[in-house]
Amino acid sequence: MPDYTPTSHAPLPRDPYEGLTKLPEFTLTSTDITDGGTAPTTMLSALFGVPGGQDLSPQLSWSGFPADTQSFVITCYDPDAPTPSGFWHWTVSNIPAAVTSLEAGAAAPHGALTHRNDAGVPGFLGAAPPAGHGPHRYIFCVTAVDVPELEVDENTSPAVVNFKLFFHGIARAFLTVTYEEN
Repeated sequence: MPDYTPTSHAPLPRDPYEGLTKLPEFTLTSTDITDGGTAPTTMLSALFGVPGGQDLSPQLSWSGFPADTQSFVITCYDPDAPTPSGFWHWTVSNIPAAVTSLEAGAAAPHGALTHRNDAGVPGFLGAAPPAGHGPHRYIFCVTAVDVPELEVDENTSPAVVNFKLFFHGIARAFLTVTYEEN
């Protein structure tokens, strides 16, 4: 049987948003997380058995987006997961333009869609990197969208939601936290 114990870690992969069309940026803030900080215990995964984890999404607020924004999409992505495609922890689409914040652990606003994360569960899945795998980045992105609703449903994968943002995203805001399981 192969030994899967990591022996060394390569530098963190590139920014996964680097290869996308450059969009204007707006402001994303949180009372629970700080850009460049460490994920709080509440944001760790209970589902995957991380001690103290609660699978709670952090509080998020956004401002300074384009005036012609008609809706938003929120995602949380781990580009450092030991898969060729990273790991989508959270995707909420078709958030009405009048909504500019979500409380910690909030359900999707009325009219918005919560998609299944890469564990196959709808909603937010907290951080749970493999022990000894090194630090993982959790990139929260709010994308301003030029249509009131993307043509998606709750069964649309996060990858397809993001593909549709290629055509309809008009600005982005980011917050990134890290977590490492020793």
